Amino acid sequence: MKVICDRSALADAVNIVGGVVATRSPSPVLLCVKLTAKDGRLILEGTDLEVGLRLGVDQVDVQEEGVALVPADKLSQIVRASDDSTLTLETEDHAMHIRGEDSHFKVFGFDPSEAPAVRDFEGLEVNTELECGVFKTLISRTLFAAAAEHSRYAINGVLFDRDGRKLRLIATDGRRLALAKGTCVSGEGTVRTIIPVKALTLINKIIDDPEATVKIAIDESQILFKVGDGPDSAVLSSNLVEGAFPPFEDVIPKDQDKRVSFEAGVLSSAIRRAALLTNEESKGVRLSFNEHKLTLTSRAPEMGEAEIQIDLKDYSGDPVEIGFNPGFITDALKVVGNNDVIIELKASNKPGVIKIGTDFTYVIMPVNLQ
Repeated sequence: MKVICDRSALADAVNIVGGVVATRSPSPVLLCVKLTAKDGRLILEGTDLEVGLRLGVDQVDVQEEGVALVPADKLSQIVRASDDSTLTLETEDHAMHIRGEDSHFKVFGFDPSEAPAVRDFEGLEVNTELECGVFKTLISRTLFAAAAEHSRYAINGVLFDRDGRKLRLIATDGRRLALAKGTCVSGEGTVRTIIPVKALTLINKIIDDPEATVKIAIDESQILFKVGDGPDSAVLSSNLVEGAFPPFEDVIPKDQDKRVSFEAGVLSSAIRRAALLTNEESKGVRLSFNEHKLTLTSRAPEMGEAEIQIDLKDYSGDPVEIGFNPGFITDALKVVGNNDVIIELKASNKPGVIKIGTDFTYVIMPVNLQ
C-alpha cells in the first residue's frame, strides 16, 4: 500500500475511528485501526467487538492499493504531531512507514487478516431515515443525562422510541430524565430499543452535514447507522443494550401548578454564578420564586455565600423554594441553544421540569438544603 493523504483529513478520521477501538485489551489487534487503500479512497475501520466503525477519506492519492493494521494510538499521535500538509503512508510487510517533509516513522503493525470484521450496511433493510441535523439535536439533548454505570435498569444507554415518523430519545440516570422529540424522513411501524452511549457519542462526532441523512437498520442484537450517501458515507454498528428501560412516562409530572419562562442564557449565567460558592458537601443552589423575582442562593462552610436575583415577568403560582444540583440545570441549558425555556414546579420536594415547547422535556429531582 502507498497513499499520499491530506494530513488534516487523515487526522480527523483517525481521531474518530480511534474512539472506537479498545483502550485496553489482551488482544493487540483490538487496539488497532485497519486501513484499506482501494478505488482511489482510504477506508479506516476499528472495533472493540461491541461497536464497529467504517469511515472513508477521499482527500488521498492512492498510488498502490493495499491493507494495513496498525496501533491506533501511535498512528494518531504521529499524524497529529505533524505540521505537514500531506503525509505518505506506505506498508512493508506488516509495518507502516509514515513520511512527512522532514520526518520518517516506522510503526510495527499486525497481519490485517487478524482484524475482526466490521459489519457493512449493504443489503440491510432500512428501518428509519432522518436528517442528520435532527438526529444530532436529539442526541445532544439526551445523551448527557444517561447513566455512566450499570444498574438494575438498562439506563446506561438511550431509549430509541419511534412510532411511525415520530421519534423520541429518552435518557435518565435516576436523578434526572431528558426527553427529546423529532420527526423522521421515513419510518413505519414502531421501534423501541436501547442504544449504548458510546455509539451515539460517535455518531454525534461523525455527523458534519446537518442536511445529509442517516439511515438506520436494526436486527435482533445490533443497530447500524449509515451517515450520508455515496462512497464517503460512514457506517457504524453497535450491539444494543440488553434489559428493560424504566417506565419513564410515569416520572414526568403532569400536575405542576407553578410556571415561569426564562431566556436560557440569563438563567444559565445566574446558575453558574450561584454555583461558584458550592462544594461537594453543599452542592445545591436554592431557588426562591415569587411573583416578581427569582433569588438564587448558595452557601458553603468556610467558603462563603452567594445571592443572585433575576426579575420575573410571567411567574404564575404561589411562591416556592426548591433546591437543585446546579450542574444538572446547566447541563440542560447547554443543549437548548438560544431558545426560551419554561420551568414548571409543584413543591420543594417534587421534581422540577424544564421545557422547550413540546420538543424537549427535562425532569430534575430536587436536593435537600439545610
